[in-house]
Amino acid sequence: MPLRARYCSQCGAAVETRQIEGRAREICPACGTVFYQNPLPVAACVVLNDNRQVLLIKRRNDPHREQWCLPIGFAELGETIADAARRELKEETGIDAEPCRLLDTDSFESDFYGDLLIVTFELKKVGGFERAGDDALELRYFPIEALPPLAFSSNEKAVKVCAEAHRDEWAIQDSYRRLHAEEGKELLSDALVQLVTDEAAEVARQWVVEVRSNPTTASYGKVDAGLLREQAFAALSRFRRWLMGTEADAEIRDFYQALGRRRKAQGFSQYEVLSALTLLRRQVWTHARGQGVWERPIDVYRVLELNRRIVLFFDKALYHTVLGFEADRCEEAGQSDD
Repeated sequence: MPLRARYCSQCGAAVETRQIEGRAREICPACGTVFYQNPLPVAACVVLNDNRQVLLIKRRNDPHREQWCLPIGFAELGETIADAARRELKEETGIDAEPCRLLDTDSFESDFYGDLLIVTFELKKVGGFERAGDDALELRYFPIEALPPLAFSSNEKAVKVCAEAHRDEWAIQDSYRRLHAEEGKELLSDALVQLVTDEAAEVARQWVVEVRSNPTTASYGKVDAGLLREQAFAALSRFRRWLMGTEADAEIRDFYQALGRRRKAQGFSQYEVLSALTLLRRQVWTHARGQGVWERPIDVYRVLELNRRIVLFFDKALYHTVLGFEADRCEEAGQSDD
């Protein structure tokens, strides 16, 4: 509990309690000095490592001795609350750090100290080495999603706020890693893939309009529009299956090499077939890009990630279409080598 004034620090008279401003306050009846009781300012620190683990200390002293908590301590005269966070972190863990964001402010009534005002920052390590010091028995990094029980409820609240602040950033990192590892699942752009698939009929319709009127695909203007729509819809369905990992590269190879051979037999020029595929790719990209509003970095990343996947698929499609178109020539060249 907070200490109560017994004698006035200004004149030495005995202090008494009166109702002032609607609250019981200590006041010196002789000189009128009011002794306000304010919450004690406390600075707490959330420090993350590269593995998204939170640095915790095990408390050496009461209250909550031998329980885990964030590095935490009282602010002192002559320092800002951010300076207090840096100092307490250094004293308790041995590391130097700089505040990068204010996470939370919370009022807490302690049986040991009285009313506290806990201000929690996220800090980024810039130097030093982890060691338990000052009020810490030990320290350890814990996964942010699997923390031990914490001594203070405000610590739990601040860690949740920190995790939410990093949610989009971590989602982008995870999706990027899976994309480049070619795991093919749980990518951020999967939602846009589904949107494109759900509206594949409209994408195919728009492509037919363009491919029948574009000067680089003149032969397509002679093909029945309904047949072209069916073929485009089939290509989009195959595109989705490949993106979702249900169609192998070998199936893409066989499909587009067959397409190349078929188009050549039908009298299409190779550049027309390649241009038609490029126009379909552009329609998919344009449609996906138009979904939703680009308000956050994660929205931008989602669309750019899908673009990379679109380019990769259609690069395969274009390559195998050319191989199919040139199949006869390749076979003749192989026979002449024999």
